[in-house]
Amino acid sequence: MHIEFRHLRTIKAIHEAGGLARAAEQLNITQSALSHQVKGLEDQAGVELFIRRSKPMKLSPAGLRLLRLADQVLPQVEAAQAEFSSLRDGNTGRMHIAIECHACFEWLFPVLEGFRKNWGDVDVDIRPGLAFDALPALVKEEVDLVVSSDPEDINGVEFIELFDYNPVFVASAQHPLAAKPYVEAEDFIGQNLITYPVDKTRLDVFSQLLIPAGVEPASIRQVELTAVILLLVASNRGVSVLPDWVVREVKYSSDYVTRPLTKSGITRSLYAAIRTEDRGKPFMQELIRLAKVEARKLQHQ
Repeated sequence: MHIEFRHLRTIKAIHEAGGLARAAEQLNITQSALSHQVKGLEDQAGVELFIRRSKPMKLSPAGLRLLRLADQVLPQVEAAQAEFSSLRDGNTGRMHIAIECHACFEWLFPVLEGFRKNWGDVDVDIRPGLAFDALPALVKEEVDLVVSSDPEDINGVEFIELFDYNPVFVASAQHPLAAKPYVEAEDFIGQNLITYPVDKTRLDVFSQLLIPAGVEPASIRQVELTAVILLLVASNRGVSVLPDWVVREVKYSSDYVTRPLTKSGITRSLYAAIRTEDRGKPFMQELIRLAKVEARKLQHQ
């Protein structure tokens, strides 16, 4: 017996309408076509599905069995259709984010808090991209957005600029380098440099300043939390280089000094890397919009 979704809808409509005429009107087909459909289904089943002598029409035991099936299946089919429609319209989906910038967690969380309020049907997850190769994962569709400061030429991937930032030198107000108006690569010789626990090639202070100059600090201490880095710096246990938005709350504190890297300073850009095919999705556009709004707030604080 071959049962189609339309057969289940027919059984349900006739049961609820109590007759062929009203059911045909609900299903937007002719009564003759509906009657022919029921006859074909009964021929397949080999039994009557309706007791036609009763008014309103009643289902036979076999018809009641199909009605139970319709009550189970049709809601699931309608839910799947609604989900497909939302996926097609970009109202739901998956947003798995990888972050190559360790300090970006503090900046990104307010963005996601605003995002979830209007896009609760989007599955959001965060993966620390520092623990794996985030951009290859983006190409493989293992993640959907990568926050990165290092754009690459990758087929099918585009980098959308979010905002510019300045890596700045942070030291205790009692540190000898606090007297300088800016710091250069040579100033890090002999220093204990406190960094996030990532490969140094991914840290701005190394990629933009120390590696090109061939300079190594005396030691490197890796710390997971920004608050702990600042605590160690204030205690004069070492120096650090952090994005300007991270030190916005401490740059006016008497415990710290912040200085530009080199006389002219160093400017970096933060990007959202996404697959080109995903750029038109409304929830993707909204997340990027919120990210830029949050970035402007940080820059004006």
